[in-house]
Formats: sequence, structure tokens, C-alpha cells
Amino acid sequence: MGVRLTVAQAVVRFLAVQHSERDGVRRRLVPGCFGIFGHGNVAGLAQALLQAQRTGEADLPYYLARNEQGMVHAAAGYAKTLNRLQTLACTASIGPGSTNMLTGAALATVNRLPVLLLPSDIFATRAASPVLQELEDPAGYDVSVNDAFRPLSRFFDRVWRPEQLPQALLGAMRVLTDPAQTGAVTICLPQDVQAEAYDFPGELFDERVWHVDRAMPSPAALDRAAAVLGAAERPLIIAGGGVIYAEATEALRRFARATGIPVADTQAGKGAINWDHPCAVGGVGSTGSQAANALAREADVVLGVGTRYSDFTTASRTAFQHPGVRFVNLNVAAFDAAKHAGVMLVADARTGLDALAEALAGYHVADAYTARIRGLTADWNRVVDRAYHLGHGPLPAQSEVLGALNETIGPRDVVVQAAGSMPGDLQMLWRATDPKQYSVEYGYSCMGFEIAGALGIKMAAPDREVFALVGDGSYLMMAQEIATAVAEHVKLIVVIVQNHGFASIGELSEKLGSQRFGTAYRYRDTGDKLPTDLAANAGSLGAQVIRVRTVDELRDAIKQARAATVTTAVHIETDPLAPVPSSDSWWDVPVPEVAELDSTREARAVYEAHKASQRPLL
Repeated sequence: MGVRLTVAQAVVRFLAVQHSERDGVRRRLVPGCFGIFGHGNVAGLAQALLQAQRTGEADLPYYLARNEQGMVHAAAGYAKTLNRLQTLACTASIGPGSTNMLTGAALATVNRLPVLLLPSDIFATRAASPVLQELEDPAGYDVSVNDAFRPLSRFFDRVWRPEQLPQALLGAMRVLTDPAQTGAVTICLPQDVQAEAYDFPGELFDERVWHVDRAMPSPAALDRAAAVLGAAERPLIIAGGGVIYAEATEALRRFARATGIPVADTQAGKGAINWDHPCAVGGVGSTGSQAANALAREADVVLGVGTRYSDFTTASRTAFQHPGVRFVNLNVAAFDAAKHAGVMLVADARTGLDALAEALAGYHVADAYTARIRGLTADWNRVVDRAYHLGHGPLPAQSEVLGALNETIGPRDVVVQAAGSMPGDLQMLWRATDPKQYSVEYGYSCMGFEIAGALGIKMAAPDREVFALVGDGSYLMMAQEIATAVAEHVKLIVVIVQNHGFASIGELSEKLGSQRFGTAYRYRDTGDKLPTDLAANAGSLGAQVIRVRTVDELRDAIKQARAATVTTAVHIETDPLAPVPSSDSWWDVPVPEVAELDSTREARAVYEAHKASQRPLL
């Protein structure tokens, strides 16, 4: 029997009855919807959400965001926290409202995080074309700005007719719940179609469960992987985000303890193994620890678990220098398992690690290798201790701010970061005690993610304190979701680290011979600091504000913020030129081959020396 609804009403009713299930635990797949309304959706999805709220016909709460990009970041943070088993929908109006979501779509897809985007679109009937904010493409009348979502989405569809909606919705849910294929999922909804009525089949609105199975490794692939690992003398594990998403952290810890293989982590994988585990050696790659990078250079076999091997992880393919190094890649996605000509073990991280543990029963690295691991780790821990308590002045070093935060927050609190110099310092120095304590978005490293992402994380984990750690550059990009957090009574702790410029790019610019050009927030004529007051801005958005000057004051402020019941911003100024430990690694950023500046020519010579150690890993 048909149910007569508008397309928008059908979308809301459908989403309200979708569930995911893994390991026997059932969850709402899309338990809410962010949105900003305009003429493209105010009479479509807005009306449908209002009707659902007023009549109770569908349970899909609506959250008013302040920035379309920000709400997609919040949905990504939400999905990441819930191990990709739940996400939020995001709706925006036609034109600039929808294209504002493009950056968020790219972030979600790059990071393999499910988000559902519902951008409004031009009139399907073309009755009033060109409508306000319509792109007119001479090559075809069916082209709209929303086509820009196609390369950024793992699933894309446009519903030109109501009868197309069921197929689009089912396809979207399939991709959202596929751990190997997930990312941004986009269903474009023309503004006239949103309001059009249709007799939808009643079974479309029956409760539906999307099962997320744990893929098992094939016996032949397991034998190949075990043969390579079983012959390794200096193996190294690289734990990526897939370990955490698969809830395989305990399996990884058991495997490492049984085999003695050291475990390095990526940005997404930090927390997969607790920092004080005897096999933990810290971050690997361009911003990793000296211990992990020393072991990476010597490794004869690398077991990558749930990692996509970004250039930071591989130090732009210079991290692994053993002449016969081989890779075994355990990954739910064949695309990632095939990288570096690795032995492919396509499986869920938990089932794959358990199967490997059984296949390698009795294997353990030699005592001499264990002693080297422990020696390198002990040396690195002393480096971290010094960085955390540097005693730099008069302004504190950023490493001291991170140390105060690391040593003051609770074991289940969450630190959120994304861009600038802090992600590198965090991967290098942070000591994670919980798989969800460290939430650094570094696949897209998107400035402005921090506060919006923290909002989604706190919505997903209301029992945890969530710290948005944000530099002045990222804060100025996007701080509006402080207002959303205040409006929704979602408590965040925003730590604003003010250093009057782009510290990360400033340092990189200097290393590359460009002398920090264009990276400081200064008056053009005098070079004096701008009078920008970020703490006052946070206060104007509704946050409680604490200003501090010293690391000791920061420690007290963190405790005060944790005890507060409302969103609180803590502001501290740091020295952007303070020293940071070396990772003993490299990152490939090209330097001009010819230049008039001595600084650039000197940087080019250093670049060529590093470039010589780059390997194809074929």
C-alpha cells in the first residue's frame, strides 16, 4: 500500500528507521540532521523536519548549525567517535549553502568517514530557469554546482523524479555502512522535487538494519602473510585508524605482546595501543618519534594494520630504508591493502589480527631486538619529558601547553585538532591512554575543523570532556559552531593557542628558504601585532572565557574548565619560535630549482639530499 508523502517527508521518514549492526549491537544509523535553511530547502526538508517534530511521525532531531562546512565537520567528528557505525545528515540550501559543504565532503572522503549530505538543487522542471544562484552551463542544462560533489563523494545521486528516491536512499545507506567504501554520500534534491508528492511503497519505511560484518582473511592470504612475518628479524607494526574503527585495539595489544613486534602509530591510529605498552614506540613518519623512525629505517617487514600509508606516515617514502623491506597490509579495503606491493590481507582488523596471532603462534622477536626497542623508547620518553617541561620564556613553548594538557586531562577526555603546527607536535609528543582520547584529523588537515569537529564528538560521547585545541589561524577560519554548542547545551572546552600567525607554515617556509614570508598576522607598514582578541570573540559567541599567561595558570584553567557546566574557552599566548624535538624524518615539499635568494638555494641543496633517499616501494 502506498504512502503519499513529499520527497522531503519521505527522506525524513526513511532516515528515522535506518539502523546499523555489528557484533550484535544495533544502533540508529542517522539519528539526527544538521541544517541551514534557505529558499532551496525551507519548504522541503525544513517542512518535513518540522512536521516530524510536531506530529511524531518520525524521530529525526534537527540541529541548527552556523556554517555549512562546519556542520559536515561535526558529522564527521560524530562518525569518527562512533567508529563509523553512526553519522548525521546535513542539509543546505541551493547554491552557496550547498557548495559550502564541499570542503567537508572532501574531508570525510579522504578520512574514510561516513557523512550524509543532502544539498538542495536547481528546479528539475526548469519551469523558472535560471533560478536564483543557478549555474548556467552552456554545455548542458542538467549541470549544477552540485556536480562538484561527484569527485568528492563515494556515492552521488540526484533525484530528478520522486520515483527515483528509493533507489538513491538505499544506495546511500549501502555505502555509508561499507567500511571499505565509506566517505561522503551525497543525494542532491532539486528544490521543486523536495515539495512534490508521490505514493511511495510502504515497505520503504519499514525498519531496516544494515549489517556491518567482520570480513575474515582468506586462508591462502593468511598463509602468505604469516610466512613473511614469521621470517622477519626486525618487524614493525604501523597501526592506523582502521584498528580503532574496527574496535581491534585489544587484539593489537595482545598480538604485540605475544610476538614482541614494536607498534608505531599514525595520526588516525594514535591510541590504538596505549603509550606505555612495552611494544609502543610512538608516532611514525614525518612527525613521528625518533624511536619509531629508527625502527622504521631498519625494518625488514612492515605490518600495516588499517593504514592508508599517507606521505606523513611514510616520510614521503623515505622512512623504510632496509634494502629488502617487505610489506604485509591488513586492511578492510583492497585498495589500501595493495599499497607498496604488499602482501594483501583483506579483512577486518580484529579478525585479521586474531587470525595472524594464531598463524604465528610461537613466533617472537629476538631478545636483542627487544632490548633495542626498549632502549630507543626510554631515550624518546626522556625527550618528551624535556619538551613537556621546557621552562621556555617569557612566553611558553607550544610543547609545554601540550604537556600541561596531556598531564591534566582525564584518561577518557578527548583532544581534537586538525591543522597548523599542533598536529605534528601532538603526534610526536602526545601520550594516549584511550583509543578515543586523541582525535586529530590529518587526512585533510582542514583548518577550522577543530571546534566544529569537537561539537560532533561531544554529541557522540556526552560522557567525555572534549577539548578543541585550536591555533589562532584555524580559530579565525571557523569558530561559529561555538554558538551552536551554546545553543544546544553541548559543553566544549576550547583551548585557543595564540601565536599571531601560521606557525606551522612559518616554520616550513623558513626551512624551504622562503623566510616565513606571509605567515604572520601583522600590520603591513609597521610589523606590529594586530589587536585581534580571540578570547573576546569566543565570549561574544557565548563561551565562558579564561585568560592565562603561564603553564601553571593553564593547568589550573583546565581543571576549572573541566568542572564547568558550560562551553569554556581558555586563551594562552605562546612563542612560535620555541624549539621542538626533531623527528629525524622528512616530508617532501618541493623547493624551486632556480632562485635568486640564497636561502632558497640552500634549501634546494638540502631538498635534493633528502630526495635521493626516496624509494618507489614497488
